[in-house]
Amino acid sequence: MPVDPQGRWFDSTGPIRVDGGIAVRAKRGKIGEQWWSRKFVDILERSCDPGRLARGRTYARKGQVIDFELTPGRVAGRVQGSRPEPYRVTIAIPAYDEAQWTRILVALGAQALYRAALLAGEIPHELVELFDELELPLFPSELDMTCSCPDWGKPCKHVSAVLYVLAEAFDDDPFLVLAWRGRGREELLAALRGLPEPVETIDPLAVDEVELDARLADFYTPAISLSRLRERPGRLTAPPELLLRVLDAPPLRVRHIPLVDILRPAYRDLADPQ
Repeated sequence: MPVDPQGRWFDSTGPIRVDGGIAVRAKRGKIGEQWWSRKFVDILERSCDPGRLARGRTYARKGQVIDFELTPGRVAGRVQGSRPEPYRVTIAIPAYDEAQWTRILVALGAQALYRAALLAGEIPHELVELFDELELPLFPSELDMTCSCPDWGKPCKHVSAVLYVLAEAFDDDPFLVLAWRGRGREELLAALRGLPEPVETIDPLAVDEVELDARLADFYTPAISLSRLRERPGRLTAPPELLLRVLDAPPLRVRHIPLVDILRPAYRDLADPQ
């Protein structure tokens, strides 16, 4: 295999075409539609070599990723390059253990809005802060990446291709983000449903009824600071494709693409006021 002026290996021929490979839907521009997918891609693009990522995006758009599997703490995939034998890629992060997930679930159980969003198939923005407060980051800042190709640089284009395919998979199933940290969808939802309802908290806007003459000195003083009022979480809404996430996917494909993946953009377009 030839070497470039910097002494790095590179393919002198194009990759072998793959029939039925996993190609990202975004053929141009940014990859990832949902905020959690974009956050993952933003982390990659801040910490990885732009040139290598660009070559990986090309591979991901061509469908050179043959397959990938996500398990707690590990993503393993195969990518077809210019050699007959596909390259094997592994991307690892720390998966949280039982004790750490117990802490996470206790924190989630105290937040009715967060739990409701997860049960509706949505990851609220505030979940990142909740994990950070527990010193258990939801998104990885570092990745342990390996590939069977001879390129010593990280990430190589094969790893980059799997990373972009993974980012778009997060679009389709946000629970993969949590599964990578050690809790799959069904196990997490079962645990959330089994948690006791959070104790009702005091409404920060409520004030006791007091005679006016007793409040003349502090009548215009707010009962709660404005900074705390700004901390109240925003209104959470169910995703437009919630029905597709809840129901079992039909075993139908159109040109190798699952029917659910074809219907999902249509549901989002219907919900778009524009």
